[in-house]
Amino acid sequence: MAIESNASTEEVMTGGMTLYSGLSNFTVIAINPNLEKLHGLGIMLKTEPEYTIDLNGEERFKITFWLKNEDTTIRMEVLASDNYRQSKTGKYLWMNSIGQETWSEEAPTYEWWKSEGQRKSYIGEDTLIKFVKSWANVASGGKVSFETIENICGGSALGELQDLATALKQNEVRCLVGVNNGKYQKVYTRVFGRVKPQRDDFFVKELNTEYGEFKADYDMTLAWGPFIPTIEPITADVEAVSESDDWV
Repeated sequence: MAIESNASTEEVMTGGMTLYSGLSNFTVIAINPNLEKLHGLGIMLKTEPEYTIDLNGEERFKITFWLKNEDTTIRMEVLASDNYRQSKTGKYLWMNSIGQETWSEEAPTYEWWKSEGQRKSYIGEDTLIKFVKSWANVASGGKVSFETIENICGGSALGELQDLATALKQNEVRCLVGVNNGKYQKVYTRVFGRVKPQRDDFFVKELNTEYGEFKADYDMTLAWGPFIPTIEPITADVEAVSESDDWV
């Protein structure tokens, strides 16, 4: 007999990929890599990644960041387009050179608004800028803009982003990770955090806003660790049984 037993109190590997959830710090190891680059990073996809999708009849470009910490490597996607982002009421999302954003039909004239570099923003640009702000650890009021942002969002040129990844290879960004359908890792893209100071309350605040729901499963404490799925109890439909019924 050959049985390599372990104490029942000891946690052992039982096969399958370990999934994680919660808040953690990540480095960016690649942006929109091809299959060869992915294999060089130990990410063994079988086919060349597709970076465009059809979303309700409109093409979107996937700006794809590969993020890594000591436990896992995951991807985060920003769906972008070189079309302006416009609300159902006709307002445009405006941005400026320091990453401020606001909705307005015409150029904003708010007292708090900085007009330098103001323009209508492209679809997905606001998410990208939020991520870059935290990843690059841009101070309040610091510049955060790209000269080729139209090309980046349209998917025709990622040179500025690639150069930034090289310059920031030691930087980390704090992300909330969850699990979709019990088998896919997903990154929350409504807010991102800095390593210092760690303001995890920003994540809690955003998660509790009207449109801040994270459509994935995650530990509600936001603690980082292996994902443990919760199981909803199942109540069987049982017909009422009378004492006079024949049980045999």
